[in-house]
Amino acid sequence: MDRAAALALLRDVLAETVRADGPDLNARQAAILFRVSLDPGPHTVRGLAEALSLGKPAVSRALDALSGLGLAIRLPDDSDRRSVIVQPTARGLAALHSLADRVIRSERRRETVSIKPMFQPGHLRDTSRDNGAGHTSHAA
Repeated sequence: MDRAAALALLRDVLAETVRADGPDLNARQAAILFRVSLDPGPHTVRGLAEALSLGKPAVSRALDALSGLGLAIRLPDDSDRRSVIVQPTARGLAALHSLADRVIRSERRRETVSIKPMFQPGHLRDTSRDNGAGHTSHAA
């Protein structure tokens, strides 16, 4: 996939995302939700900040928003009372599944559009007399 195709796919996914019901996440919130949902944990604010090269206050603000939307939760860290463990909620996982479905649908639409021109009138050869080996039989 080249840059133009990647950007077109992203454009299509984002357009469908803003039309869909559900939370409207900024890039930082989405990155954190992806990280806590897809990468092995446990996840702490400090670990997320380091992994994403962000300050802990920025991660905390994003987690406030994710928690407010019901997409992630903070749980006490039994091994370190000064820390919390961040986990996605069922709603957070469902939001990511929905996003993955939008990516798949958008990619399939793009594939269908790129295949369509091959099936336009005039692009197909008459295969009614094809002997199966790509050779046309001239016997009548």
